[in-house]
Amino acid sequence: MRQIITWAVVGLVALAALAVFLRGDLRTATKYAKYTDSFFDTFDTVITVVAYTGSEEDFRESFERVHRRFQELHRLYNIYESYEGLNNMRTINENAGVRPVKVSREIIDLILFSKDWYARTGGRTNIAMGAVLRIWHDYRQAGMYDPEGAEVPPVEALADAALHTDIDKVIVDEDEGTVYLEDPRMSLDVGAVAKGFATELVARELEAEGMESVLLSSGSSIRAIGKPLDGERERWGIGIQDPEASIFSDEEGLLDVVFVRDASVGSSGGYQRYYVVDEKILHHIIDPETLMPGEYYQAVTVKTDHAGLADFLSTTLFLLPYDAGSALAESLEGVDALWVMPDGEIRATQGMEKIMRSKGASGARAE
Repeated sequence: MRQIITWAVVGLVALAALAVFLRGDLRTATKYAKYTDSFFDTFDTVITVVAYTGSEEDFRESFERVHRRFQELHRLYNIYESYEGLNNMRTINENAGVRPVKVSREIIDLILFSKDWYARTGGRTNIAMGAVLRIWHDYRQAGMYDPEGAEVPPVEALADAALHTDIDKVIVDEDEGTVYLEDPRMSLDVGAVAKGFATELVARELEAEGMESVLLSSGSSIRAIGKPLDGERERWGIGIQDPEASIFSDEEGLLDVVFVRDASVGSSGGYQRYYVVDEKILHHIIDPETLMPGEYYQAVTVKTDHAGLADFLSTTLFLLPYDAGSALAESLEGVDALWVMPDGEIRATQGMEKIMRSKGASGARAE
């Protein structure tokens, strides 16, 4: 009889604990509501903010701060436009070989970050490739405007420009807050990292303000803060674009879904910006060795804890043969990757497979 009473008490305690847990989940679900909004005036992409907040007013205030901050960072990292009273990336390029340019801390940090990871990953992603990338940009723009007259840039012009891409000639003086390009013909192009780096900066500022549940998407760079506060899910679901589907497609155009919490996902692929010459697609991710668009994959996706690094590494892995790229990904702590091969085959690190929907993962379980 004593045993029966003991187990009955244990059962009542368990039920009481479950009731408290369920009430806690119910409070979480009712305390916060989901809001979302987007803008399309920075970094040439749609920026979307999804957040669980206590009120729509709270969301609106945070959303407007995010919008203003992205506008600021867009102006700072812009290599094509100048702004009165502001020294940005274009200002640095215009003063190559002339003088050091005093810039904001956000620019200093981005350049130092890029130089550091360039050295750590074999030099495939080089922000000093501007001279080469500008040629490709001009030919791509002309080819998109006049498809019948589209051409491949002359190899001689690309080879000549490549002589002016030495990242060691990008001189950063932290004490003075200046950047100087020693080679007068070199220029910076931060397209492979700026969007993700900006996303990370904004995400950290939101966290510092006390935001607990946010999904910040800047196109191919996504940063998750916390988990969805809907009382159900433990992780955010991030769709990976099928490179063979339209970029405007819905769920049907997804290759897979990965589930993350307090992490970043970045993707690079030849389907994003390209033009066609003689029925051959020429995309914007240029191999520094061949000076031609990389041809190892259709797309690469990276998951890590920093949106700038996810952006940077997805480009790096896109430009490395699979054996070298997978070895690099496996060697970096907290980094996982997925490759879409030219024939559509999907390869992924073990860590990435654990969070893929196609491998049984869901948002209902924590990692």
